[in-house]
Amino acid sequence: MFNPSDHDMIESVIILLALTNRPKKNSYIMTLSNADKKRFRSIGHELSPIVTIAQKGVTENIKTEIERALKQHELIKIKLITTTREEKKSLAESLCQEFSAECIQSIGHMILVYRPTKMPDPRLSNIKRSKK
Repeated sequence: MFNPSDHDMIESVIILLALTNRPKKNSYIMTLSNADKKRFRSIGHELSPIVTIAQKGVTENIKTEIERALKQHELIKIKLITTTREEKKSLAESLCQEFSAECIQSIGHMILVYRPTKMPDPRLSNIKRSKK
């Protein structure tokens, strides 16, 4: 026989399953120490932007260039020309999520993005080449 308390239990299990199976928000974020972030900001200060994202948005060529730059340099600077702060913030978050990177700093129209590589090339990596 089915009683009403069983219905509540089934409903609770369904809700619990729905909550545990949904994708985690900001699951792309790495955990860097504040000292690492500070060091990366000081390195990034001297970098020039790799790409500029403006009216056309994120095209396939821009995605290819960002991917190449992250593989080779690990730490890159991107210039975002947007009309509002909210647009810039959402674009920076979507780029970081798409490329599994972390936004280290965002000032004005520039964002500093970091993604570690498994075997960085000491001649190309901004992290390895830095003396800081």
